[in-house]
Amino acid sequence: MTIDWQKEVEARKEDLLEDLKNLLRVNSERDDSKVTEDAPFGPGPRDALKHMLAYGERDGFVVKNVDNYAGHIDMGEGDETLGIFGHMDVVPAGDGWDTDPYEPVIKDGKIFARGSSDDKGPSMAAYYAMKIIKDLDLKLSKKVRFVVGSDEESGWGDMAYYFEHEEEPDFGFSPDAEFPIINGEKGNVSLGLHFQGNNAGDYVLKSFTSGLRENMVPGTAEAKLEVPNTDVAIAMEEAFFKFTEANPVSGMIEADGTFVSIELVGKGAHGASPQSGINAGTFLATFLDTYAFGGAAKQFIHVAAAYVHEDFYGEKLGVAYEDEKMGKLTMNAGLFAFKADEESTQAENFINMNFRFPKGVTVEGLEIGVEKTVGMEGATVTRGARVMEPHYVPMDDPLVATLLQVYEDHTGEKGYEQIIGGGTYGRLLKRGVAYGAMFPGYTDTMHQANEFMSLDDLFRATAIYADAIYRLAK
Repeated sequence: MTIDWQKEVEARKEDLLEDLKNLLRVNSERDDSKVTEDAPFGPGPRDALKHMLAYGERDGFVVKNVDNYAGHIDMGEGDETLGIFGHMDVVPAGDGWDTDPYEPVIKDGKIFARGSSDDKGPSMAAYYAMKIIKDLDLKLSKKVRFVVGSDEESGWGDMAYYFEHEEEPDFGFSPDAEFPIINGEKGNVSLGLHFQGNNAGDYVLKSFTSGLRENMVPGTAEAKLEVPNTDVAIAMEEAFFKFTEANPVSGMIEADGTFVSIELVGKGAHGASPQSGINAGTFLATFLDTYAFGGAAKQFIHVAAAYVHEDFYGEKLGVAYEDEKMGKLTMNAGLFAFKADEESTQAENFINMNFRFPKGVTVEGLEIGVEKTVGMEGATVTRGARVMEPHYVPMDDPLVATLLQVYEDHTGEKGYEQIIGGGTYGRLLKRGVAYGAMFPGYTDTMHQANEFMSLDDLFRATAIYADAIYRLAK
């Protein structure tokens, strides 16, 4: 039986787009201030999860909501289960958008909105792939389960809860990365550098904040400080403008007597590729490091400037490592916080560093290496709660081989393996990978302002997913 998958997608593309637009309108940023028993990650992720599951109910699938943590949409029966993993939560929209991030806009063949490429657009492509198979009444020998998550961008608490209550699929993929395939992912852990909240000397750092999430390169940073006198404040203004002219940043500085406020703008990016962004936090620290702050404030600024600034591969921190297959360790400094308060705890004054590490690196080794480097500068090192070890599925695994063959058949391009620093739900399964929905040469706008997905790529990915699911489950 020959099926023209692209033709089937073409017949449904208007419905697909309408469903995607409505899903994108749901602001599904995690909000811990609004957590309830009914909304474990805040109302946004819950509402987006329920919205997606409602599509499955509308279209006649078997649907289950697991206490608003996650859910699934099922079709087919069999002794084995093919799992497809998508997520409805998104990173904060942040600044710099040309349009409302939660009112999708189609322009120049692209759909712009937060979540369009990460991960609502790809998830909708995978869902419509299942819908095509169901509409055509194609016979399957395996169950196909689309698992819908709501906390992928934060702590993966959704999947921890889900797998406490539901069986794990036997194999599967996540439509949350790139074609031809992602069959390897680096390990992932965050280390915190903590400081006291005191100052010493003539310059006083009142506060310093930068970053929205540990897996985003901070696009903005703010600092409030007090300087010795008005002449120093005026001179600092002049020095700041010279700094912005000499570096790839912009910003504003305002002096009110001896009180100075600074806002610096860099460029946000996905934390798995920190070298593609411009970290506003470390650039602002680099500017402030030329002034005579003292105490813990000086330690905070100096560590950020001397050891963290543009240390994408952990060289300044003394933990650089490269594996022949998985590549280099990377580091993203995603969160900065300092508040001048003698009573504040080290938990309130910190730099959060997210590491993506290849095989050959241990978390204990990272801690020891960082502590050795910055411990003498007054920083205390702590480990984040979530640790993910490196993940790899061999090329000769039937799952990988089948998915690559489908890609080659639809594109005419040779498939090849890829290993990334990003972490996807593909790693949840021993035989799990990430598969699309972005094609080679795409413009990466994930975790950035003006996020978009090409409509041609959206529809082409849907056809590939339909064919792949059918081959894996028929």
